Amino acid sequence: GRIHPARIEKVVAEAREEVERIIWEEGQQAAAAAGVTALHPELIRLLGRLKFRTSYGQNQLHHAVEVAWLAGMIAAELGADVRIARMGGLLHDIGKAVDHQVEGTHALIGAELARRYGAPPKVVNCIASHHHEVPQECIEAVIVEAADAISGARPGARRETLEMYLKRIQDLENMARSYPGVAECYAIQAGREIRIIVKPEEVDDLAIIRMSREIARKIEETMQYPGQIKVTVIRETRAVEIAR
Repeated sequence: GRIHPARIEKVVAEAREEVERIIWEEGQQAAAAAGVTALHPELIRLLGRLKFRTSYGQNQLHHAVEVAWLAGMIAAELGADVRIARMGGLLHDIGKAVDHQVEGTHALIGAELARRYGAPPKVVNCIASHHHEVPQECIEAVIVEAADAISGARPGARRETLEMYLKRIQDLENMARSYPGVAECYAIQAGREIRIIVKPEEVDDLAIIRMSREIARKIEETMQYPGQIKVTVIRETRAVEIAR
């Protein structure tokens, strides 16, 4: 009934080899999916390690590939360097593969790794500056930051706690109800839209335009939320007559 220590060591070694194989294959597949070539093997291996890392429930390897796609599309539209934008997007969080082992922020750690393994200077700046820890020196760095924000903020990308979700919904509805003339309000689409129904005898057509702008501005100033929130104010007049 005993397990020999040598057997334990053998199984551990086999498991380690299997994980390393998965890491290497995932890194290669991610680079191919993002259309990024000529990466140093160590960067590919570090990229593959992101498969086992999540942030707010979002898989970091999938996030890296998504940012690379978005950055490439934005760069193409703006006439920037698509290759630099894609590589910067793919590697922007590479520091998260080792930030539990190395002291410092993942952006600066990732920039140092990219510099060490021969990434172009613009790509290094994209990585180092995507959280504004160093100045952005090229348009591609701005593009990578924007693509990172889009990927993280899109609906369903990251997990929220139930308490935070309910609080945002409640705060939205309470904010709308604080305006005079509001009859009902409903936060819909997981808090990404607020629909406000006003009393037509108290609020006219011009006032609902002003109200929607004021509420949108107040949300921007007082609340924190991913993405954007649509504010819709509805004024409806009904005429009812009974034929006897």
